[in-house]
Amino acid sequence: MRAADLLAQTRRELEATADAISDHRFLTLLATGAVPRERLRALAAEQYGIVSSDRRSFAQLAARFPAGPAGDFFLGLAEGEGIALGRLGTLAAWLDLGEEDLRAHEPHPGAQAYPAYVAWLALNGSRSAVALAFVANLAAWGGNCGAVAAALRETYGASQEAVGFFEFFAAPPEGFEDRALAVIEQGLADGDSPVLARRATRLLQSFELSFWDALAEGL
Repeated sequence: MRAADLLAQTRRELEATADAISDHRFLTLLATGAVPRERLRALAAEQYGIVSSDRRSFAQLAARFPAGPAGDFFLGLAEGEGIALGRLGTLAAWLDLGEEDLRAHEPHPGAQAYPAYVAWLALNGSRSAVALAFVANLAAWGGNCGAVAAALRETYGASQEAVGFFEFFAAPPEGFEDRALAVIEQGLADGDSPVLARRATRLLQSFELSFWDALAEGL
């Protein structure tokens, strides 16, 4: 199976989950101003834990798969998380949160299932599984980031700088899908299982949905 065919098949299989993420109740609540400031603070703190963990996971993947397109791909992801972490600090400051506050936040299990699984993939997953999971999930995550950024600006009065974290993820980097497909293609050629790659993608996207469910809990 070619990488492009595997990606197309996986996207079809996960269309319902992607729609559930994109149409999530949390986004509706946010757009109408129904999300309290304390929940916005929790959003920033949960993302602090996620991005910090994912950055280390991508570095581990780059060390596991240094050759070919995979090494540069995973290093690029790790570098992107580092940039995002800096922008998250601006969002946190707008919410009157310092780094000690972010570290002290008690994480929600549903919100942190996503980075926990990424960490598992960093140790156990194939390069194809990880690349497929992230390229397939990017549209739903990016779309939601764009919606959150818009709501924070228009409804909560956040500055452009304050929403820079979400704007960073709102659109994929140029050529991201092509680079991911190259990693998947290399992995499949070396014997990676397409079945396990699809499974990893299904689980990751389900954990993405769990993140948004956790944010909306009780609202």
